[in-house]
Amino acid sequence: MSKVIFIIYVADQQKSKDFYEDVLQQKPVLDVPGMTEFQINEHTKLGIMPEKGIANILGKETPHPSTGNGIPRSEIYLYTDHPSQYYLRAIETGAKAISPLQIRNWGDEVAYCADLDGHILTFAKTQ
Repeated sequence: MSKVIFIIYVADQQKSKDFYEDVLQQKPVLDVPGMTEFQINEHTKLGIMPEKGIANILGKETPHPSTGNGIPRSEIYLYTDHPSQYYLRAIETGAKAISPLQIRNWGDEVAYCADLDGHILTFAKTQ
C-alpha cells in the first residue's frame, strides 16, 4: 500500500470541515460536494463524507450511517509534539471533552475528545 485515506461519515460536511480546519490548522486538499480531505502526512489523509452520500453508495446492505451517529466506534489517533494545544483547540471548536492529557499505561501522553459526530479524536505524544 502506498497511500491511506481514513474516511469518517458525518451529519454535516461543512460543519465538520470547519471543525477539522480549525483543529488541524490546515485547509483541506480536496473539498467538493460529497468529500473533504485533509493531508495528515505524506501518505495519509483524513476524509470527511456526508452520511447521506455514503448511504447512497451502501444502499440497503448496511444500516444507515446516521443510526450510529454519536456512538464511538472508531478512534482517530494523531501524534503531535503539542497534544495539549490540539486538545484544547478541539474543545474550543466544539469537541466534547472525554479524558484530559495524561500519560497512559502504554507510554504515550494522550488526550481524548469526541468530534461533532461523536468520533473519538485523540492527540498523543510519545514519551
